[in-house]
Amino acid sequence: QLQLVESGGGLVQPGGSLRVSCAVSGFTVDYYAIGWFRQAPGKEREGVSCISSSGGSIKYADSVRGRFTISRDNAKNTVYLQMNSLKPEDTAVYYCAADYTGLSGSHCSTGEYRYDTWGQGTQVTVSS
Repeated sequence: QLQLVESGGGLVQPGGSLRVSCAVSGFTVDYYAIGWFRQAPGKEREGVSCISSSGGSIKYADSVRGRFTISRDNAKNTVYLQMNSLKPEDTAVYYCAADYTGLSGSHCSTGEYRYDTWGQGTQVTVSS
């Protein structure tokens, strides 16, 4: 059974950096596109970034492009989201999710509908 566990969230000051991780177990991550999503209090969940199973396709939401970087280490079965220049509006619970695309998948999506396995989330708070 595929499981995803996020970690690395916490409290950071505006302008700071944080890296959240998504550890995958139960199946090799090589077969999955991975997406990062976030949900702030009182708001709908939104797609932040995604990476294809091949790593060749990466997408970012306009609100994080140039500040966030997604990467994957298939040897460690882990996907990362490096977040720099953090703003108070980045405060949210961050979730990772998996979309089975097979090996060498060349696409990913930041749409929730594509993903059927989700982690429990990790809280990121940006505040002084």
